[in-house]
Amino acid sequence: MSILEKSESGTVRPEPVTPSRRPRKYGRASLLVGGALVLICLAMLSPVLWTAATVTKPTDVAFLNPPQFFYEPTLTSFVDLWQTTQFYKYLINTLVVAVLSTIAALVIGIPAAYALSRYPGWISAVLLIAALVFRALPRFSVVLPMYDISRALGVYDTTFAVAAALVAINQPFSIWLLRNFFAEIPKELDEAAMLDGCTRFQTLRRVMVPLMGPGILTAGIFIFLFAFQEYLTANILTDVSARTVPVFIATQLGQTLPMLQQAGAAAMLLTLPVVAFAFIAQRYLVAGLNAGSVKG
Repeated sequence: MSILEKSESGTVRPEPVTPSRRPRKYGRASLLVGGALVLICLAMLSPVLWTAATVTKPTDVAFLNPPQFFYEPTLTSFVDLWQTTQFYKYLINTLVVAVLSTIAALVIGIPAAYALSRYPGWISAVLLIAALVFRALPRFSVVLPMYDISRALGVYDTTFAVAAALVAINQPFSIWLLRNFFAEIPKELDEAAMLDGCTRFQTLRRVMVPLMGPGILTAGIFIFLFAFQEYLTANILTDVSARTVPVFIATQLGQTLPMLQQAGAAAMLLTLPVVAFAFIAQRYLVAGLNAGSVKG
């Protein structure tokens, strides 16, 4: 068929040409990079895979040396974990601490980040630098004072004390992240809302927060994951009542072989929800981080 064809009116118009799709060819360098990335991923996942294999083995073959790779899988360690320990209680404590610290960090961080993004100046710069320095401090600089305060107030060994400490630890991160998101929103929207009679707080609540959906969700996910897996803070501020799953896992180490398998089962039950949650929220995390990565 000719590239030029004649229309009904007699004029000649070019025929659209569809470019042929050629299969993409991967060079040797691409294959080497891909193979290296696969090996790196396997190396990073090897502790998780080893733990998964250990907790699904019978106890008499789980710790053999050399290891036995062919065995009949069993879920005995998971059943013993639920029946012989208070794992359900530790899991509830972990979820309560993570949810409380996430809500408190967002309630404090959203107005603080909005103010820092809308009132630039040397005061805002000093506060942001101070938050960054505070975030870089060792955990003990926050946890040890919180230990004395919780003892004095009578809230030691409660989920409230652990959540309050995690808010203090993670608040600088949430403020920095949310401030970048607010900086992406044009200030003309604030001016338009205030011309319509809104106050600053009403502008934040009615205009900014709805536009900040991906940013707030991104910050909330990160804060939740940090709190959900926190060990040091929970270990110092809890004893028995508010013990979390990471602290429980540490208490099982160095004990009998069945208890060691229970620790591995608890670690898997702590890890799998995090991995599933990260996969589900992946597109929100990418959208949120892209939205807040241009302006600082």
